[in-house]
Amino acid sequence: MSSASELADRLARDAEAVCRHYLSAGHRAGNYWIVGDTANSKGRSLYVHLSGPRTGRWTDTATSQYGDLLDLVRETCGLVDFRDVADEARRFLNEPQPIPASSRRGDAHTDPPVNRPAGERARRLFRMTEPLGGSLADSYLRQRGILRAALYPALRFHPSCFYRDLVTGRTSALPALIAAVTDPSGAITGVHRTWLDPQGGGKAKVDDPRRALGGLLGNAVRFCFPFHGPVSVIAAGEGLESILSLAHVMPGMPMVSALTANHLAAFRLPDGCRRLYIAADADAAGRHGIEGLSRRAQTLGILPLVLAPELGDFNEDLRRLGPERLIANLRGQLAPEDALVFLLP
Repeated sequence: MSSASELADRLARDAEAVCRHYLSAGHRAGNYWIVGDTANSKGRSLYVHLSGPRTGRWTDTATSQYGDLLDLVRETCGLVDFRDVADEARRFLNEPQPIPASSRRGDAHTDPPVNRPAGERARRLFRMTEPLGGSLADSYLRQRGILRAALYPALRFHPSCFYRDLVTGRTSALPALIAAVTDPSGAITGVHRTWLDPQGGGKAKVDDPRRALGGLLGNAVRFCFPFHGPVSVIAAGEGLESILSLAHVMPGMPMVSALTANHLAAFRLPDGCRRLYIAADADAAGRHGIEGLSRRAQTLGILPLVLAPELGDFNEDLRRLGPERLIANLRGQLAPEDALVFLLP
């Protein structure tokens, strides 16, 4: 049986044929295949290297996803289990590939785009999860001072979530905290995975224990968020733990985790929003997200207010300074009416 790295190498030997089959809505531009996303939409956000030392590697600049052609097969086909991904790759490799339309003299025909539902793999993965309460993921969050995470439907636990090292190709199955990314209507468009140490030692000892999957742009992981009717006040930030730390001391305020600074800047604000609190992270990327979302809020007539932690982020404040100190810090930054309604006494 071929290993993951061997399958990825075999696919890379004919990278353009792979792209023409799985990303038929795209086109070749020099040494790259250009397309909208892994759902095979038209656009220019995703590019695949077709030659050189990075042949077969791809990046989606809109979602920050990346990988090799085996990852691309997985994403475009909406597969979860590695066995299914490997079977699909072998099926493709064993079939004779047609000559590209651009190489057939006098033939201008191109294959129609393949319609694959965006986010289906993410929704399937979320359906395979278990309740958070009492799980290893719940214990992980409790170690970080977040005690009521099991109350949020967006958070679930997967006891054996597929993981593949993008450099070595080695695969494993690890427990993971799974967070649902949803659109304004509440539909799941993606998931965020945090792989965990099976022995309870925090995040898994892998190179990238956090990865997002699916449609993130404009969407977010939502907590205490009503999907019907206007939302007048909201708090938004990047990381799950930072936002969950705010929710720990402001349990009634609608909050979202956009997961990255770029996605924070692109988050679609809800109808009826009058006041937006942006949870700051003390780094350059965090400032980029704050500035981008603030500008968009102002153009919509929404007042943006930045909430600043005392340390690096709000989870560090919660863990090292304690909830009372965190509440005192927030009380001076919130509008008085919001402090009265949302802050714990």
